[in-house]
Amino acid sequence: MTAIHQRPSRSLTALLVPLLAGGLVVLALGVYGRVHTPTGFAVGVAGFSAALPMKVWLTTGAFVLAFVQVVSALSMWGKLGVTIPPVVHRWSGRLAFLLTIPVAFHCLYALGLQYDVPRVLAHSLLGCFFYGVFTAKMLALPKRDTPGWTLPVLGGLAFTALVGLWLTSSFWFFTAIGIKV
Repeated sequence: MTAIHQRPSRSLTALLVPLLAGGLVVLALGVYGRVHTPTGFAVGVAGFSAALPMKVWLTTGAFVLAFVQVVSALSMWGKLGVTIPPVVHRWSGRLAFLLTIPVAFHCLYALGLQYDVPRVLAHSLLGCFFYGVFTAKMLALPKRDTPGWTLPVLGGLAFTALVGLWLTSSFWFFTAIGIKV
């Protein structure tokens, strides 16, 4: 009797848990941001004059690292003709994510999910979406039976959300208020 080696089938069912978990993260953050009474207390990071410049610069750092993510992902997938070590992709992603944590904490805890101003509503929704899609991507990452488009699509959505977050916060700050540290 010979063993038949079959390649695991790539199916959408493998994405069910990551997508559900990501959706729950989006929902949980949105509900918390809406029902939590904002404290107005600014979480500060040493070296910044106030919470807003801290958020602007940390978001800008994550924004820059998001571009490193795209370029290094394209390299890993053989789309650039240049080899960038995969460790660059992993660490730029880790650092980008870490830079978003104090920003998200401040936004949710001190300000909550706001919907009075269209720019702020878009920013609030993009923030919830970013963490949801990030969760889905991280949970899908070790699964080998997901469709081949899974990581590029989830990574592209995370990148798009982060760019949208930067445009609705840091870019707005730089153009409306100016450059402050």
